[in-house]
Amino acid sequence: MLVFRYSEIRKSNIETLTSNIEKQMNIYGLIGYPLGHSFSKGYFTERFSTMGLSDTHVYEKFELEDINDFPALLKSQSPDLKGLNVTIPHKQAIIPFLDSVDEAALKIGAVNTIKIMEDGTTKGFNTDYWGFRWTLELWDSFQEIKPEKALILGKGGAAKAIIQVLQDLGVKTQYVSRRKEEDTITYEELTEQVVKEHLLIVNTTPLGMFPNVGTYPEIPYQLLTEDHLLYDIVYNPLETMFCKKGIENNVLSVHFGLEMLRGQAEKAWEIWNK
Repeated sequence: MLVFRYSEIRKSNIETLTSNIEKQMNIYGLIGYPLGHSFSKGYFTERFSTMGLSDTHVYEKFELEDINDFPALLKSQSPDLKGLNVTIPHKQAIIPFLDSVDEAALKIGAVNTIKIMEDGTTKGFNTDYWGFRWTLELWDSFQEIKPEKALILGKGGAAKAIIQVLQDLGVKTQYVSRRKEEDTITYEELTEQVVKEHLLIVNTTPLGMFPNVGTYPEIPYQLLTEDHLLYDIVYNPLETMFCKKGIENNVLSVHFGLEMLRGQAEKAWEIWNK
């Protein structure tokens, strides 16, 4: 498994990169920092194999600590680089480096998919929106409860897309974070009445993600009821402490993040190939 650190590449010759990558005609990849386990790499590697594209298509991880090194990445992989996924912490910081951004992604304020055009220009998209919406539409418990209000834990790029989905579906949203802001309440402000009114709670923070599987958002789980729904976008592990605590307190249903990722990946593939 290859992880390219561009702070190191700047000190060496780009041509020393693995010959396997140089042979590929269609390179796709993931940028972010740090990059550990990657759903996207496994997903697309399997997809390419199933489609008989393994000889011409490859998906790699490009560990990009400094977003200012993004132009160097594009140059080093041109003209074979066709598309990129973007993860923490670059979903918002990447926007000024792109030639254009899809209107929906601009509205959300975050990009997690980049298409590299034949002329080398770049365009940003947001597939978090489509992945999350797809799973809500298939979630029977969400359709049954039809929550009017939702609490969104965290304020990163994924949270912005999720809020846009919920607003488009007519659900009022409230940010929750450790830091008090004009549009945000803190965990300490999650009173019994607030929890009672918000029947959907979505965790968009990295709390509970491998290897920190014992961590979880500090919400008052004892106030949850059998009408509550918990959604965690973390996918590794499949069942997070956030979800486990919801189950222990008899919520109606919990939703794991893996299906959202599948929806995101399919939308990214569609964008790269249209």
